[in-house]
Amino acid sequence: MRRNKAESLGDILRQFLRQEGLETPLNERRMVSAWSEVMGEGVARYTGEVFVKNGVLYVQLKSPALRSNLMMSRDLLVRRLNEFVGAQVIQNIIFR
Repeated sequence: MRRNKAESLGDILRQFLRQEGLETPLNERRMVSAWSEVMGEGVARYTGEVFVKNGVLYVQLKSPALRSNLMMSRDLLVRRLNEFVGAQVIQNIIFR
């Protein structure tokens, strides 16, 4: 018996997650985890709480100098983080 419309398991899982409303929370969780990986240990050392709410990534930083440096490259960081996760999860980053 042969199937004509074979789908990959990844596609089937993505469809299921989307239908059940689990895709967005999963991507938000991946985004929080991606912060340390994308930014590296140096920045992660000065990072406190990181969370996503309404398409905005909130990052608590312990260094005012680091905060002002990262604010200047905010658009680039949004693109890099979204590319790392593989979905358009955030539109902005707010550093606290």
